[in-house]
Amino acid sequence: MAPTPSLSSVSSGPASAPPPRLRAVGRGEVAGMAELLPPGSTLLPAPPHTLPVLPGDPPMVGYLVLVPADPHRPAVPPEAGGAPHGDRLVRVDTARRTATVDGRQLDLTYLEFELLAHLVAHPHQVHSRDHLVGTVWGYGHVGDGRTVDVHIARLRRKLGAAHRDLIRTVRRVGYKYSPPHGR
Repeated sequence: MAPTPSLSSVSSGPASAPPPRLRAVGRGEVAGMAELLPPGSTLLPAPPHTLPVLPGDPPMVGYLVLVPADPHRPAVPPEAGGAPHGDRLVRVDTARRTATVDGRQLDLTYLEFELLAHLVAHPHQVHSRDHLVGTVWGYGHVGDGRTVDVHIARLRRKLGAAHRDLIRTVRRVGYKYSPPHGR
């Protein structure tokens, strides 16, 4: 049986388009990993404790692939639009990655900023801890709701005593941003 031709030999549009990364492999052929990866990516072995072990089977081998950011994609998502949002007290500018409370700029970590931006963008909406972990940290995050609690506590501390109540705890559910009246 003849090996299946590779997909990279099939023309897929204009000459400037990158060749497809997917290709068929013949029965006896072993594909090199490097040829399947995007340019500039890094291949790392996955830690053994993260891979499933099946009784009676040899241990699995897994890899993490680190892919560089697409230089043609904007750093700020289009839906953010870069326009500051918030209210008269708390302002979040996602394009400049700045947040202010009562005119005072906050010194926030990456996750604190993302958490505040998400809460301010959805005022009065209650967010469960699981939702915040999935939205702010990403679905690949390994952790629990206590991570959210710790970051909320730090964020409240940075908002200051006068404004810490803007982020409210909804017992046994999660958190919400409650802007001051007159928004």
